[in-house]
Amino acid sequence: MTKLKNDTLIRALLRQPTEYTPVWVMRQAGRYLAEYNQTRARAGDFLSLCKNPDFATEVTMQPLARFPLDAAILFSDILTIPDAMGLGLYFAEGEGPKFERPLREEWEIRALTVPDPAVHLRYVMDAVTQIRKTLDNQVPLIGFSGSPFTLACYMVEGCGGTDFRQIKTMLYQRPDLLHHILNINAQAVIAYLNAQIESGAQAVMIFDTWGGALSHNAYQEFSLRYMSQILAGITREYGGARIPAVVFTKGGGLWLESIANSGCDAVGLDWTVDIAEARRRIGDKVALQGNLDPAVLFAAPEVITAETEKILAGYGNGSGHVFNLGHGISQFTPPESALTLVEAVHALSRKYHQ
Repeated sequence: MTKLKNDTLIRALLRQPTEYTPVWVMRQAGRYLAEYNQTRARAGDFLSLCKNPDFATEVTMQPLARFPLDAAILFSDILTIPDAMGLGLYFAEGEGPKFERPLREEWEIRALTVPDPAVHLRYVMDAVTQIRKTLDNQVPLIGFSGSPFTLACYMVEGCGGTDFRQIKTMLYQRPDLLHHILNINAQAVIAYLNAQIESGAQAVMIFDTWGGALSHNAYQEFSLRYMSQILAGITREYGGARIPAVVFTKGGGLWLESIANSGCDAVGLDWTVDIAEARRRIGDKVALQGNLDPAVLFAAPEVITAETEKILAGYGNGSGHVFNLGHGISQFTPPESALTLVEAVHALSRKYHQ
């Protein structure tokens, strides 16, 4: 196995000593970068960008050319799995993702099958392989998937940004049908993440974007249960290296202990959580990732630096912290603000690692 030139992120996720706090940014390859928009225009549309390994590699590398980040994250979309299941994913301009065939009928749900990542998602694996080669072991590559419940929200609702009426009606009225979807999704995510790991991903992350919309009991039954199933099923050692796994439930601050007990190596925090409190509650068990409010990046450089310092001080001394935003970076963020953030984390965090 070729050694990473910068393995700070991997060590932090495994709560091993580091010289500073590593940093990457959710959605770091995206519309806030002019070069990304140029590549997307060449690709024609978002899906064409995702499904072309050359374009996916190009945009994955763009933020690393600008900022001294400690990781790359595969450029893809969480909805690749339901797209491979034949639900007809498309992106309406300015409206986000939609499905031509959302799951409403029982026969459609019973007919769902687990896609073979080597066949139906080959373009993702080709992108992972190509990105790893292009990275040349400078920094680790993070692979990812949506959580079974988050995928189910899109699959049943047919789009994002809803009031969850369709899926919550199913949850309470026909929980057997929702459990069937979630079980198929969990099997699909296990196969998908394992294929990413075999193709070169060195850490993986599960994005549970809509888990926070659930009640306490429903979260345990319909979201966390299936993420735990995934964590038990994915490859955690590959090529002689440990593959850390991060779970991020947006709005999941009430369930930090449960998430930490799911089998993950790190818990992602959104910006509503106090990181000092989170470390007090679970920081001896797993690493923490987060959790600057993305809106801070609209402020002046000195504010970005001050807010960054608050989070670093909140976590305190020692390893086990990966700095990130509490959700994805906004498309309206000035790129120079992202640079201010990354440089501030690297400069200000060293005193906590002595």
